[in-house]
Amino acid sequence: MKKNQSEDDGPHHQSVADAFEFKSAGKSIAVEFTDQKLSAHAGSAVFWAWLHGTRWSARLAEHLPHRAARSNNHLTALDKALAFTHGLLCEARKLTHVAYFRRDPMVPELLGIHRVASQSSLSRFFAGFTSAGTNLRCFRPLWRWCVERLPSRREGYTLDLDSTRLLHVDGHQEGVQTGYTRMGFKPCLHPLLAVLAEARLVVQLWLRAGSTHCGNNVVAFFLDLWEQRPRHVRLRAVRADSGFCVPELLQLWEQLQLPYIVVARLTTSIQSLIRNDMVWTATELAGTDVAEIEYQSRGWDNPRRIILIRHRQTDRPEAGGKKLFDMPGYLYQALVTSLPTTVPPLAVWRDYNGRADCENVIKELQQGFALPTLCLRPFWATEAALSLATLTYNLTVLFQRALGWQTKVTIHSLRFWLFITPGIIAHPAGKTTIKLAVPSRERDWWTRLWEKILSPFPNCNAVENRPAFAG
Repeated sequence: MKKNQSEDDGPHHQSVADAFEFKSAGKSIAVEFTDQKLSAHAGSAVFWAWLHGTRWSARLAEHLPHRAARSNNHLTALDKALAFTHGLLCEARKLTHVAYFRRDPMVPELLGIHRVASQSSLSRFFAGFTSAGTNLRCFRPLWRWCVERLPSRREGYTLDLDSTRLLHVDGHQEGVQTGYTRMGFKPCLHPLLAVLAEARLVVQLWLRAGSTHCGNNVVAFFLDLWEQRPRHVRLRAVRADSGFCVPELLQLWEQLQLPYIVVARLTTSIQSLIRNDMVWTATELAGTDVAEIEYQSRGWDNPRRIILIRHRQTDRPEAGGKKLFDMPGYLYQALVTSLPTTVPPLAVWRDYNGRADCENVIKELQQGFALPTLCLRPFWATEAALSLATLTYNLTVLFQRALGWQTKVTIHSLRFWLFITPGIIAHPAGKTTIKLAVPSRERDWWTRLWEKILSPFPNCNAVENRPAFAG
């Protein structure tokens, strides 16, 4: 007798008895249901293939503060953290959005987890971060892990300090307090972060209450960052806006012999110097003049070099700066720096202008990684969620570096080019197989992508940062 074959657990097509129909362009289109194991984000497999090769999961599991669960059907803390990361990669904005990925049959296979956690389980996971010490012990080594993957640079890296305001209208969460924002005084949180400009990598994030000023706790923040940085990552300079023009911070950088460029406040004393026959020097930029002085502000232990810049509004209407009522027609800026006088004032100003890219990093964190909507009731839980979201951003930066991409692309581009690629998962002959729905004209690019990620030997063969649509 012919034996029946073993039942394949691959995809099956099953539809309801009655299909739904609608018309489009004069044609009838039927809509049915299926039991095939489909995923709308199968393209994220290439990211997880790379990440598993870096042993990130082992490092993350090592430092999470949660105790091992005793239930036989439990989810580990690592399961929850990885599911949260995947949700953010695929545009989840809240914990409830992450929980929706439970319907995706491919996620447990890609991440190597039991299943995706529910919203309440994710809330309990972040509630396990109960203090500043708990968060520091967990995230310090993870920030360092990211920075360790950067190559050393002969000229060093530039560190940019910045802060942002995350608005929260309801104001019921710990730390949400009224602070000054671009929209006026609003309930908000006030994170502090540092970015390596050349790599666009966030190297640390601390959360603060919304009512704190920019310079609050910044000395401790920088010292912790300084002590934890890998020795091969040398800092050539640090840049910051006027909120960080704090005497204790400037003095610390001078003690560490770390060059800095910081926006100085246009105090009444500096404005008086500008009005009193300041000698301005024209530059090669039409409408931009510079001057420099030695100036000791109140609270400073010693005089410092101040670079003054003025822009004629008719020639440079796009320039930033402050208007002085009794000196119309110009916008003024002031920079305090420890760079030697051999560095011309215009070069100092141009160097500082490179800090503008830090705003793009913050913008991507807010728009692409849901920082404004990741607010839990406990303060330290919120800091943990923001830190893990920012580390997810870092992983996308390192992923692009692994592919050899010289120009960073946003998470939105990664989603459209890679992650939002549908696919089917099946288990023929007991082997897990993912079939990506990639058009034939793009498969050469995808092949090079996979070969680069899975190559056991480092190589310098970069992959184009987008598929070619020719043919």
